[in-house]
Amino acid sequence: MPDMTETAVPGGFVDAVVRVGDTVRRPALPPRRLCPRLLLASPMLPSVAESTWEWDPSLYSGSATYYARGRLAYPTALADALATQLHLDGSGRLLDVGCGPGSLTLLLADRFEEAIGLDADRGMIDEAGRLASQTGTRNTRWLHMRAEDLPAGLGAVRLVTFAQSFHWMDRPRVAAAVRGMLEAGGACAHVHATTHQGVDSTVTLPCPRPPHSAIAELVGRYLGPVRRAGRGLLPHGTVTGEAEVYRAAGFTGPRRIEIPGHAVTRATEDIVAAVFSLSSSAPDLFGDHRAAFETELRQLLLSASPNGMFSEQTREIAVDISTTGSR
Repeated sequence: MPDMTETAVPGGFVDAVVRVGDTVRRPALPPRRLCPRLLLASPMLPSVAESTWEWDPSLYSGSATYYARGRLAYPTALADALATQLHLDGSGRLLDVGCGPGSLTLLLADRFEEAIGLDADRGMIDEAGRLASQTGTRNTRWLHMRAEDLPAGLGAVRLVTFAQSFHWMDRPRVAAAVRGMLEAGGACAHVHATTHQGVDSTVTLPCPRPPHSAIAELVGRYLGPVRRAGRGLLPHGTVTGEAEVYRAAGFTGPRRIEIPGHAVTRATEDIVAAVFSLSSSAPDLFGDHRAAFETELRQLLLSASPNGMFSEQTREIAVDISTTGSR
C-alpha cells in the first residue's frame, strides 16, 4: 500500500501524500533558491513581480529547439501514478497548459481520447507538433495561445496539467478558468519538478557531475548576476504558494504524488541544450555574444569531463492533485 500522510508544502498543506516506490525521502522539494536581492544588472531591465507581471513573448526566445533534448524527460512512472490515482482509462481529454514542446502532453497522450497542449510561445508549439509527428502520436492538438485566454471555447476536459508553467501566468485568473472547464470528477495536476539539472547527492555515479555552479557563474558574466526573465529581471525567483491560489479558485485538496529520482548519464550536447532551454539563459539573450558564450561553455564542460559524459541524480517529482469538489 502507498504511504499516505498529511504534510506541509509551500503555500499550505496537502491532504495526503502518495509515495511511488519506497525510496523517497522528505522533504519532497526544498524551497526555491532565490537569486541575489541586489539588482546589480542594467537599470534598463525592469524587475518582475507577480502584481506587475505581463506575458513577455521573448521569455523563451530561441529555446524551443533545445528544450526537448536539454530537459530531463518525465518518467513513465509519473504517467502510471496519475493513471492510478485518477483512474485514467483512455477516455476524456487532457489540457496541458504551458505545454512547452509537449514534454508532459506526449507522455500522457495515450491515457486520453485527446490531448491538447497550449503554449504562448510559437516556437514551443511548433516543436511540440514536430515531436508528435516524429513519435507517431496522432491524438494531440496544439494551440498557440495564452492561458489567460481560456476557456476559449475548448469545452470540458477531464484533466488539466501545469508542469513548471503556472508561475508565468496570471494565476488566479487561469486557475478559475480551468476549474470551470473541468468535467464532473475532473482534476488539476500541478507538477513540481526540476528537469534542467539534477541535485547534489551522495550516490556513486559512473561519470563526473556537470559543473552547475561554474555554469551559473559563466552565465552571470554574460547576462549579469540577477536572473533574467526575457526583457526583465527576476531578482527574487518565481512565485510560490500554488495551493492557496487553487483553493481560492474553488479547488479542494491537494493530495500529493511523489516520484523518486534516479541516476542519469548525459552528454555534453545535453548539458549545452539544458542551459539554452532556460528562460534565464535563452539563446537570444546573449545577442551577438552567443557564439562566444557557447565556446566558453563547451570548454568548461570539456575540462570537467574530457570524454564528454556526465552523470547526476534527478530530483524527485511531486504532483499536487486538486479537484473541483461539489459544484
